[in-house]
Amino acid sequence: MERTVMEENKQRQIKGVRISTVNMVMILISCILYILLISATVRVSGRYEEVHNSMEDYIACEESSALLTDGSAYLTEQARLYTVTLEPEYMENYFTEVYDTRRRETALEQLKTYYDGNAAYEYLLEALQRSNDLMVDEIYAMRLISQAQGYDEAGLPEAVQSVVLEEADQGLSKEDMVQRARAIVFGSKYQEAKDQIAASVASTMESIHEITHQKMLDNTAGLASMMAMQRRLISILFVETVATFIMIIMLIIKPLQVHVNCIKEEKMMEVTGSYEFKYLALTYNDIFEVKNANEAMLRYQAEHDPLTGIVNRGGFDQLKTMFRMNQIPMGFLIIDVDKFKLVNDGYGHEVGDQVLKKVAKLLKEGFRATDYPARIGGDEFAVILPNMTADLSAVIEKKIMELNHTLLHPDDGLPQVSLSVGGAFSKSGFTDDLYKKADEALYEVKENGRCGCRFYQEQ
Repeated sequence: MERTVMEENKQRQIKGVRISTVNMVMILISCILYILLISATVRVSGRYEEVHNSMEDYIACEESSALLTDGSAYLTEQARLYTVTLEPEYMENYFTEVYDTRRRETALEQLKTYYDGNAAYEYLLEALQRSNDLMVDEIYAMRLISQAQGYDEAGLPEAVQSVVLEEADQGLSKEDMVQRARAIVFGSKYQEAKDQIAASVASTMESIHEITHQKMLDNTAGLASMMAMQRRLISILFVETVATFIMIIMLIIKPLQVHVNCIKEEKMMEVTGSYEFKYLALTYNDIFEVKNANEAMLRYQAEHDPLTGIVNRGGFDQLKTMFRMNQIPMGFLIIDVDKFKLVNDGYGHEVGDQVLKKVAKLLKEGFRATDYPARIGGDEFAVILPNMTADLSAVIEKKIMELNHTLLHPDDGLPQVSLSVGGAFSKSGFTDDLYKKADEALYEVKENGRCGCRFYQEQ
């Protein structure tokens, strides 16, 4: 009940921004900004893809127009070569282009994919039709050459076989037939038809250029708009990130530094920072006050051995309880004065008491101010070593050797004595088996001649 009242009073005292609330707000803002940014990025990618596709379409259509032009020019070239050289292979090349290669038809099919029903497609279709019309004259000229050369009718292409010469041409001599064929494919009428084909192809390219240019303008404008939106979102995200870091510094890092310094200086924490840190500081301060009071009480009760002036058995037990709750690495030593009974029997109890005082004084002076030497029996001592790890065992062994050297070479008239020491380490405070492990190590020292120090080793 009392604890609940204290908690309520503590909460009423605290005023501050909650980290959890700030965190949720920042996460929400970040999520919204990231979603908008991803959306803008996707739209930018889409616009870029449209621009890219427009260029690809333009290049493809340009290639299609060039393909029709090349195909038509190739037919003209082969027809003219046939009339000039009279070699049948040129006629064969001509009809290979017409029936197999079919570059003109392929060009029209490709353009239809992009501009079906558009003016560009109509212009190219017109160019193909003009080229087909021109083929009539070219095939007629081939018929004249074939007949003038007397080629076998059956060996001629079907299109040439089906041509019937005009009545005026049938009576021409072979030389005149050749001249007539050349006049057809090299004449002004033929060239005019070729110019019309070129004009239709040029109109196709002009139409494609206009359409592509308009697409590029539209897509570029859309791309610029999306990129401007992207820049704005990135700027907002940058500001939000900077604000987040500033709040982290003000609400978390700075209070942490203050609290760490307070802990290092072993003083009460300043109540600063966010709500959570203020609550932590007040709670720590309560614990700090209780801890100081408990430690003062333990130290007071521990200094009551009337003979040696060090911690007695009762204080030792309280220290064990305290270090069971304090989960820190530590060491523990059990120390026996070797053959102390002989000193008592041989020199008397008064001398024996002087020896015990000397041992207690050496233990206090030989170990750190933060260590706890204690007398836990008649001639039995112990030392609790907080914040001590096994890698420092050699330092402890050296210290015990120095103590034994002092006790074995007395300069105060007291008899020689030595210490047998057994030690053990724990990573998590004074565990239940720490005393047992140290006692086992002490047993080994006694079994091996006494006057020494050993630490418990896991089997």
